[in-house]
Amino acid sequence: MAGRHIKELIAAYHDRDDLAFRRATQGIIDEEEAKQHTTLARDLRRLLAAGTRSVQLDASVLPDTPRDRDTNVPLVDVSMSDLGGLQDVVLAEPARATLQGVVDEVRRWDALDAAGIRRRTRLLLYGPPGCGKTSIASAMAAALRWPLASTRFDSLVSSYLGETASNLRSLFDFAAASPCVLLLDEFDSLGKLRDDPSDHGELRRVVNAVLQLIDKHTGPSIVIAATNHPKILDTAMWRRFDEVVEVPLPTDEQIALLLRRQLPRTFEYDIDSLVHRLSGLPFAAVAHTANSARRLAALDDRRNITAQDLDTAVATTVARRWL
Repeated sequence: MAGRHIKELIAAYHDRDDLAFRRATQGIIDEEEAKQHTTLARDLRRLLAAGTRSVQLDASVLPDTPRDRDTNVPLVDVSMSDLGGLQDVVLAEPARATLQGVVDEVRRWDALDAAGIRRRTRLLLYGPPGCGKTSIASAMAAALRWPLASTRFDSLVSSYLGETASNLRSLFDFAAASPCVLLLDEFDSLGKLRDDPSDHGELRRVVNAVLQLIDKHTGPSIVIAATNHPKILDTAMWRRFDEVVEVPLPTDEQIALLLRRQLPRTFEYDIDSLVHRLSGLPFAAVAHTANSARRLAALDDRRNITAQDLDTAVATTVARRWL
C-alpha cells in the first residue's frame, strides 16, 4: 500500500472530506488489483460501496417529495445509490474527467460564488440506450453522498392542461430546497422541438417552462438530463446546459473491462472471443451476458462459470434486440 494513499486517507479523515477519502481508498483498490491481490481489492470495493448504502435519507433535511396535484402520485423516486462513485462506471477518459470535475467542484462552490462564476449544476447526457447514462447519474450521486431523485414521467406528464408545467416547477423547487442529483430521464419527452407539427400548443408551453427552469437553476442540486434521441431536442435546449457529454456505444476495450469486472476471476475466459461477439452492443448487453452466465452456474449449483455458460449467455444476448 503506497504511503501517499495513507497520507491522503489521514488528511481526508482530519478534514472530514468524504470525496478525498473515497478517492484515496479507490487508489488503494487500484493498486491492489494491479498486484493481483483480487480478494483484498474486492473486499475493499465492497466496504466502500457499503459505506454509501449505509447513509439513510434524513427526512429533516430532504424536503417532501413533490406530487402530482390531481393524482397525488410522487413525481420522483428518491433513493441512495448503491454504487461507489464514478470509478464504478466504465467511461471514456474525456467524459470521466468532465464528470469528475463537476463532482470535485461542489466543494469549491463557495469560491466560485465569491468570484461571480456560475456553478456547473446542469448536465446533458446523450447517446444510445443501455450505454450508462442512468448509471452515471447514480455514480455521481454516490460520489457526492447525495440522494438520487429519478423523475417519474408517468406522473410528471399530466393529461390536464397546464399541469405538466406546474409539476415541473414543483420538481425544480424540490431540487432547489436540498442537495440531490435530479435525473430527468427520457428528457426528449419534455424538450422536443417546438416546431413539431403534431403539437397543439401544450408542448410549446412545456418546452418553454423547461427552458426557463433549467436557465434559473443554480443549485444546490445537480440536474442531469438524459436522452436517447438528441436529434429531436429543441435547439435552444443545448445551450442551457453547463456540460454536454456524449455517452456512446462502448469500445471493444471498454467491453473487455466491464466483462473482467463482472465475471468471477476463478476461471480463465477467452475475453477476446467474447468481445468480438459482443462488439457494437451497449453496456446493458454486456452486463446481461455476465449475469446470464452467472445465473446458469447458480441454478446448476455450481460456484464457477464454464465456457458453455458463457457461450449460451452470449448467444441469448446477441439474439435479442438492444438498440
